[in-house]
Amino acid sequence: MAKVVGDISVSLDGFVTGPDPGPERGLGRGGEPLHTWALDGDATDAEVLADAVDATGAVILGRRLFDIVDGPHGWTDEMGYGASHAAQPPMLVVTRNPPDTVRLGDRFSFVVDGLGSAVSKAIALAEDRDVVVMGGAAVIRGCFEQGLLDELRLHLAPVILGGGTPLWDGNAPRRLRQLHVRVSGHATHLVYRVA
Repeated sequence: MAKVVGDISVSLDGFVTGPDPGPERGLGRGGEPLHTWALDGDATDAEVLADAVDATGAVILGRRLFDIVDGPHGWTDEMGYGASHAAQPPMLVVTRNPPDTVRLGDRFSFVVDGLGSAVSKAIALAEDRDVVVMGGAAVIRGCFEQGLLDELRLHLAPVILGGGTPLWDGNAPRRLRQLHVRVSGHATHLVYRVA
């Protein structure tokens, strides 16, 4: 059966973007170092990324993140899910209001009936491969709080952003089981089992 995995890069101070993220500046002011490991990493980073992309059967993301990746400065045929891997697994966007137009065409489906429905649909599409909840932070938090995640993968970037979009915001206390740690020159890749 497919595993549901929250997978996101985070700063040492707990932010997944710098201040003021949006379609013009997806990672916010100063947030680019969060993805150095994926865009310009070393051999360890490349292996972590390739393994994750290879294991992915479907992806879930929220509307705000979709607006960034589908925006004029977003993904292209050369850069997309998995950075330069530009993989094209089924992508499900959780939203109340699907957009009227989509720049990236048929890569995305829109789920209007909540996170649980998106996870169920993604599991059906994943064919026993991982369902990756790639963000944003609110979608990962929601899946975490609703008990929809089996694992949490954090790519801890050696940067303090001082503000931006927090990964955690008022979540209930919870213990996780650490499964795996890999260290590169650009990130510490952490994998946790969600109890």
